[in-house]
Amino acid sequence: MSETESRNFIQTIIDKDLAEGVYDTVHTRFPPEPNGYLHIGHAKAILTNYGLAQEYGGKFNMRFDDTNPTKEDIEFVESIKEDVAWLGADWEDRLFFASDYFGQMYEAAVKLIRKGKAYVSDLSAEQIREYRGSFTEPGREDPYSSRTVEENLRLFEEMKEGRYGDGEKVLRARIDMASPNINMRDPVIYRVAHMNHHNTGDQWCIYPMYDFAHPIEDAIEGITHSVCTLEFEDHRPLYDWVVRELEYPHPPKQIEQAKMYLKNVVTGKRYIKKLVQDGIVDGWDDPRLVSIAALRRRGFTPESIRKFVEMCGVSKAQSVADYAALEYCIREDLKVQAPRYMAVLDPVKLIIDNYPEGQTELLTGGNNPENEALGSREIPFGRELYIEREDFMEEPPKKYFRMFPGNEVRLMNAYFVTCTGCVKDENGVVTEVHCTYDPASRGGNSPDGRKVKGTIHWVAAGTAIPAEVRLYENLIDEAAADEKGAIYNEEGELYLNPQSLVVKNAFLEPAFAGASAYDRFQFVRQGFFCVDAKDSTSDRLVFDRIVSLKSSFVLPK
Repeated sequence: MSETESRNFIQTIIDKDLAEGVYDTVHTRFPPEPNGYLHIGHAKAILTNYGLAQEYGGKFNMRFDDTNPTKEDIEFVESIKEDVAWLGADWEDRLFFASDYFGQMYEAAVKLIRKGKAYVSDLSAEQIREYRGSFTEPGREDPYSSRTVEENLRLFEEMKEGRYGDGEKVLRARIDMASPNINMRDPVIYRVAHMNHHNTGDQWCIYPMYDFAHPIEDAIEGITHSVCTLEFEDHRPLYDWVVRELEYPHPPKQIEQAKMYLKNVVTGKRYIKKLVQDGIVDGWDDPRLVSIAALRRRGFTPESIRKFVEMCGVSKAQSVADYAALEYCIREDLKVQAPRYMAVLDPVKLIIDNYPEGQTELLTGGNNPENEALGSREIPFGRELYIEREDFMEEPPKKYFRMFPGNEVRLMNAYFVTCTGCVKDENGVVTEVHCTYDPASRGGNSPDGRKVKGTIHWVAAGTAIPAEVRLYENLIDEAAADEKGAIYNEEGELYLNPQSLVVKNAFLEPAFAGASAYDRFQFVRQGFFCVDAKDSTSDRLVFDRIVSLKSSFVLPK
């Protein structure tokens, strides 16, 4: 970063800490809870933390905050690791789990009890909420807060030994029931939960609460700057209290930034889980979602997501980004690197009546006019082709320059052809379009200099590759969501767009042969597409549209 570039507020804090000797290095982490798939908002957290470590020549840890076995699963652990690695964040040999530290956390709780800073309570969760008070009224002392250190040590040990049922006893930190910050009113730091844990099995039946565990994890790992989101700002006094009372020599510093929100998209795990269960989407990686796995499957690149996160920036102010900005980033990334081939998504047969029957010739087409390094290819051409159904109209409106009876158009990379008519079935549906060609216009140019206004793409019928093509729109009905100001209705159901997925049986030119999972192409005049990694097979290609060619996004000045 040059001296003229502005520093964001996190960089400013770190610069100051290093200059004043608070820390002599920078050590960050990404600490997801493995209770679902990561989404686009998590990409910001990953790239921010990893980027800071890279910028300052520091270290970056990957750590799973797996303190709640009721919601966690090894499937989510593996998906998160894949997502983080795909985005390019390298944790090297520093992969950790909060559960790795359960023994140290237990000892930390014992230390607080010995200091008189924690006690065992028999209050139920509902009673604890009642005793905690409100934003306008202070809390009341827990009737069990007067237990002696010896009694608390014994009860906590018995909790660990499994002598009590879930919810029967908790360990609370002794802080200040009159604090204006409700989080400081003797928060629960341990609870009984007889649950099997994905990492520790049945070793523990008590588990630490997140607000107690997280600062301990950071301190143990030597994290210097614990970057989180704004909802944890009110929790920072508790974070600082924990590391201070446990007397860690180099306490980490919590810094909060705004989350990254996208307009009219579904990120809530509860909603996605229901969409999966109801069969509306085919999994957490359905290309209509904005989980990182879904974006990867749809064909987004790590570079495009990094560019998008960079555009959104680091701030304390909450804001909502437009999905069109994310689409802009992937277009910019692919327009010079994706080969441009021809594919017909809604085919109707075009027959060139004066072209020799049985003849096939090879024409030459460039693979990307914006990147000559991608070279060219040979394209088979014959008497029978497929064209887009929308590229023919029997009675066209004004300024329609494609095929209609009597009109001449250019077949891309091929010849000038003049439409002579069409054939329809008994229902009046066009089944064939007929034309004649000018043999002198090979390559798409006329020797006599005449001009045509329309150019259409095509695929030779004899060598066409059949494929399934999936066209995606937003899963949410944007008009309804914008009108109501929310993506869900009064019943808590999502406003779903019935046209979020349209499947086409398409024909592709032979250049697509051998395409494999995650290969990306530009379909001429159609958009950017990716081979679906889940459903595509060697016998039948399946393509997901990443993004159309047209953009509504205007790059900010």
